[in-house]
Amino acid sequence: MSTTAEACSLLDFDRSNMFEVLKNFPQQVREGIAIGSQAAYFHDSPRFPILVFSGMGGSAIAGDLLRCTLQGYGADDFAVLVNRGYNLPTGVNSSTAVIASSYSGNTEETLASYRAAQTKTKRLLCIATGGELKARAEADNVPVITIPCGLQPRCAVGYSFFPVLMTLLVHNAIAQSVSTSMFRAIHTLPEFLDAKAQEYAQPDSSNPAYNLAERLRGTIPVFYSSPTLEAVNLRWRGQIQENAKHLAFGNIIPEMNHNEVNSWVLPNDLLKRFSHVYLELPQSGQSRMNTRFSATKNVLNARAKQSLTVIAEGETLLEQLFSLLYLADWTSYWLALLNDQDPTEIADILALKAAMAANG
Repeated sequence: MSTTAEACSLLDFDRSNMFEVLKNFPQQVREGIAIGSQAAYFHDSPRFPILVFSGMGGSAIAGDLLRCTLQGYGADDFAVLVNRGYNLPTGVNSSTAVIASSYSGNTEETLASYRAAQTKTKRLLCIATGGELKARAEADNVPVITIPCGLQPRCAVGYSFFPVLMTLLVHNAIAQSVSTSMFRAIHTLPEFLDAKAQEYAQPDSSNPAYNLAERLRGTIPVFYSSPTLEAVNLRWRGQIQENAKHLAFGNIIPEMNHNEVNSWVLPNDLLKRFSHVYLELPQSGQSRMNTRFSATKNVLNARAKQSLTVIAEGETLLEQLFSLLYLADWTSYWLALLNDQDPTEIADILALKAAMAANG
């Protein structure tokens, strides 16, 4: 364990002050909720069988969270499909609702999928800080949710997720039997995150995010979770990859029980470079999923350098999801500093974008 002085010196690598951005995330959630309470909505009826959420990277994770949150709360009013790419899923038609989400408003894949959606349906909604997406939507008379700018997209999930969730709730797209419990959970979430912000910002042994970063350092984490936590699993991988410049992978139980579980044999000289990290909700009684997690751990025990279990905290499902999400943000942040990396810097992503622009 590093001393507090050593840990504090790590902050020198945080040249763009992501520390303050992460610490202010609870306030971002409050603002996102407020924006969504009065946000734009689809021109047509709130009822639709399928919602396609189109975005990339930090913007797309909001769609994944929406899908997993609604699934976890038992909302079956419509299916949420997250679309990452230039085209739309097969079957989009006039009864399908489409949300195009781009934090900058200039993501080329999202702009292309927005243009494709215009030929399929009038049930369109955009969310952006500005850019070409907002300009096109306004010119096309498509409703736009405008969110604050100035952040890295991966640091703006409070702005990308809560306005969409709230506008769906406010406009009765979600059944009242479900929306009532979701409204209650949303109301308590910011204060819950306030306490987590204080805990995760401490660069010492009292901080579980810092401790976890130290344990993961020098290993390749592989995250396993249930389908309810699929978005959280994806978030852990993405944040460690982008913030810490550090390889990370993951999969979902039970699917990995039918393939990947059989792979932890070779190459045997590399297995001890990996960490197994199980992301779990608090257990309530016996279930087949609980049995599967236990069995998976028993089978894979000692196949990697270490096996870690991270259990969500909180009284509501929304608190549990965001306890893990926020822990991922902070763990990846501290891992970046332990890796002597600026967590904000994305040199390779920018180089790739420049290459695409030069050939565009």
